[in-house]
Amino acid sequence: MTDAALTPPVETVDVQPVNKKGRRALHKKRSKIYPKRARGSFRRFKWILMAITLTIYYVTPWLRWDRGVNAPDQAVLLDLPARRFYFFFIEIWPQEVFFITGLLILAAMGLFLTAATVGRAWCGYACPQTVWTDLFVAVERFWEGDRNARMRLDRASWGMAKIGRKVSKHVSWLLIAVATGGAWVFYFADAPGLAVKLVNLEAAMPTYVWIGLLTVFTYLFGGHAREAVCTYMCPWPRIQAALADEETLIVNFDASRGEPRGSHKANQSWEGRGDCVDCNQCVAVCPMGIDIRDGLQLECISCALCIDACNEVMDKVGRPPNLISYGTLNMADEAARGETPKFKLFRGRTFLYSGMIILVAAIMVYALASRPIVDVSVQHERSPLFTTMSDGSVRNAYTIKITNKKHENRQFELSVVGLNGADISRVGGDDGLPVFTVGPDTIDAFHVFVTVSRDRVVPSRDLEFVVTDTGSGDVARTDSRFKGPSR
Repeated sequence: MTDAALTPPVETVDVQPVNKKGRRALHKKRSKIYPKRARGSFRRFKWILMAITLTIYYVTPWLRWDRGVNAPDQAVLLDLPARRFYFFFIEIWPQEVFFITGLLILAAMGLFLTAATVGRAWCGYACPQTVWTDLFVAVERFWEGDRNARMRLDRASWGMAKIGRKVSKHVSWLLIAVATGGAWVFYFADAPGLAVKLVNLEAAMPTYVWIGLLTVFTYLFGGHAREAVCTYMCPWPRIQAALADEETLIVNFDASRGEPRGSHKANQSWEGRGDCVDCNQCVAVCPMGIDIRDGLQLECISCALCIDACNEVMDKVGRPPNLISYGTLNMADEAARGETPKFKLFRGRTFLYSGMIILVAAIMVYALASRPIVDVSVQHERSPLFTTMSDGSVRNAYTIKITNKKHENRQFELSVVGLNGADISRVGGDDGLPVFTVGPDTIDAFHVFVTVSRDRVVPSRDLEFVVTDTGSGDVARTDSRFKGPSR
């Protein structure tokens, strides 16, 4: 008995891709997709990545980080009322919004680099829409079964069994959606305290509104819209098309090896035909419902589940794997010419994106490491610009703002450089001495007078205000100007 006679039968799936190659209508009614469960290395990788990303999202608000007294102990916190962003040991102030800008630039460059090298890998593995859709499909499969079982259930008449499965599925989806919305608001307040308030119905109304909105959109996008979000709502497929080139890794069907395709019987020879047995397994597992054999398409998110499905079939029929695989357009051309395909990772655009990432990251690290823990700004009072006293001396009024970035009270001494003989006094101070106490992690404003005696009066003079921490010796400086009468 030959090996061919021992080949197990391959299931042929009755499925039509949603975007069949050929003439396509400008608009058509959405076809419901029943993705079949895939098995293989890419599917396992997606499960692992989904578990990691969901754990990060749901668990992060509950992590604690000791910042000492007078500071929140939540590791990641966007404290909007206090205008602070806490990320473990990093604290971002409103005037340091450029750090957020830097993070957005890094995220954009990271996506550009990913798109230039491995195509839409972000879409296929780490995008929130993909992650939550995978989770919702897994829940759907748990209650209703795999593809064929779900299709039979939808075609079946309504009864208690069908109602029970459908209700269980949608309740599970709603619970996940509520948990998603709840986890999001925990990033903006102390998670344990807010959780108690939510249960006791004592939280602020905007909190419930945000949870409700996120619940609705998570339920709709993950449970119902699914691939429609990626196809019609997300701009990334269009952006990715501009970032990819002939050296970008994409999910590719090897037509030179797979065609002509056709069904295969156990005792049939492989002479004169391709390795594709036209089983449609690649279409059945695709969450976007497309046929990768039609070539690169806008809907493809590079999740590689079709690779797992095809490799499983190739193993059954005794043919080499990777009929569908990751590859570049140039690699496909090289394979067609009989050459050894080579992937070129290092090229102009990858160097450009990598360089920009390294540069921005280095700037942010340097700025973060060198940022002062005390800052000062000054505003010259302009109504009036100066006051001439009865003894002929001239006085200017200033508002000094001192920023204390430590979580403890600090005392600062104020001095002036560039104006000889100037006298500094604090408005409302008991002793008139230019010494100020600033509370922990705050900005305090103080009103001061700078007075110059009659014999030292000048029309205008640059000066520098210097604040010095009386304890640590930390210094901050800022420039201003002293105004006097014209001579």
